[in-house]
Amino acid sequence: MKKILVTGALGQIGSELTMHMRSIYGNDNVVATDIRKIEGNPTVESGPFEVLDVTNAKQMADIAKKYNVDSIIHLAALLSAVAEAKPALAWEINMGGLFNALEVARECNCAFFTPSSIAAFGPSSPRILTPQDTIQRPGTMYGVTKVSGELLCDYYFKKYGVDTRGVRFPGLISYVTPPGGGTTDYAVDIYYEALKSGKYSSFIAEGTYMDMMYMPDALNAIVKLMEADPSKLVHRNAFNITAMSFEPGQIAAEIKKHIPSFEMSYNVDPIRQAIADSWPDSIDDSAAKEEWGFETKYDLASMTTDMLAKLKEKLNVK
Repeated sequence: MKKILVTGALGQIGSELTMHMRSIYGNDNVVATDIRKIEGNPTVESGPFEVLDVTNAKQMADIAKKYNVDSIIHLAALLSAVAEAKPALAWEINMGGLFNALEVARECNCAFFTPSSIAAFGPSSPRILTPQDTIQRPGTMYGVTKVSGELLCDYYFKKYGVDTRGVRFPGLISYVTPPGGGTTDYAVDIYYEALKSGKYSSFIAEGTYMDMMYMPDALNAIVKLMEADPSKLVHRNAFNITAMSFEPGQIAAEIKKHIPSFEMSYNVDPIRQAIADSWPDSIDDSAAKEEWGFETKYDLASMTTDMLAKLKEKLNVK
């Protein structure tokens, strides 16, 4: 990667990935795009930024050609809970935007990355250590777009030779960007509320295990996959990756080691709980480890220590 275009650059992943890649490849070599421009935002101010609606194919192609990009990181999408509430819009953005981005990659001969998700699995997938290759029949619009996206990226690689790559992200936890409508967002909310109010009401039920990952590990995974030897990649567009699997009580217990007075209750959101119940409890990431050396640094304990320290500074909590 030498000249990189990022869509959805002001979202949860994009806002951090853009800054991370600018620190590696140089500020001028990572072009950030989003449907809105936020003045004063570090992603906007630290390097080239363009307003882009990913459903506008010509606009995307014009930006790619303007900057002569050789790699596209396509992140623009509606997340799980929002997509379930607005399925038609989710299809338009998640699939229409992806198609446009792949067409630009084909036309401009770009390497291409887009994330899939554990939402690509469904109730009929094995729940424990879900295999890399298994049945995928998701019951949500978000999941449907992710499976469709995996297949579409496979098609563009096989049909047109586009160097497509991707991972199935678990829930991502970050102190930088507020939650954005995902089912795993409770695992971000809980840290904020622990520091602000000393208590939290979880919208995910006790005992519901889901795979999670701390954002620094996710950022490193994207860069490492994109820099990997293409001849070693068998799966390309849908590598299972994970760092930890836990249920709400376990993250609460870890927080209590730092904030003993912290209290957690439950007020389950039936929509997000139904989504969570359709996802795996844990996934098998051995293919990613074997094919491109995937690895993580953070577990639940070390992530909690870092999250609380960083959020105390961000929220100015003594």
